[in-house]
Amino acid sequence: MEQNNSHHQLEQHIASIVHLTAEQMSLVLGHFKPLHAKRNQILLSAGDHSQYINFVYKGCLRIFFIRDDGQEVTRYFAFENEFATSLASFLTGKASLEYTQAMEPTDILRIHRRDFYYLLELIPVWEKFFRSYLESAYITNLDIYQREVTKDAVERYKELLIKNPRIVQRLPNKVVASYLNMSPETLSRMKRK
Repeated sequence: MEQNNSHHQLEQHIASIVHLTAEQMSLVLGHFKPLHAKRNQILLSAGDHSQYINFVYKGCLRIFFIRDDGQEVTRYFAFENEFATSLASFLTGKASLEYTQAMEPTDILRIHRRDFYYLLELIPVWEKFFRSYLESAYITNLDIYQREVTKDAVERYKELLIKNPRIVQRLPNKVVASYLNMSPETLSRMKRK
């Protein structure tokens, strides 16, 4: 991963949300460390404590959990210029119920929980960035809940094609189906139509 490009991409993303001085931005960026994850690599397992917020520079991260019957349920995908973490665990410090997995070879910049909270104490405007992140996560989860409650399988698939077609374009049917709460067979039938 080209560190200068990745940090520049992160800097642009942060600057689109909150204004930091050059010194503050340098301090923030200095706490984000690069990591390359291989395809299908698990970065966080259920039972572990979520210690990082990950910024995807290139690739895709998936956050999912496993139901009691063994079925995987995907909650969230993060592609380029998006953040991902097991947020409940990150916020509470309790063990995660979710997994974080790289779906493709993925380059990320990640900040450790202690560093993130240190920046909140040090740079008051960083709280605005965090609030924006939390609001986005809340709205995403609400959208998913409403989708599940109010839409049938065909409507969920059509909406996904409009809102986020790269999920269908870049990821395997089995994983897409786990995100749409349907069987891979149902998804395959819909794709053929």
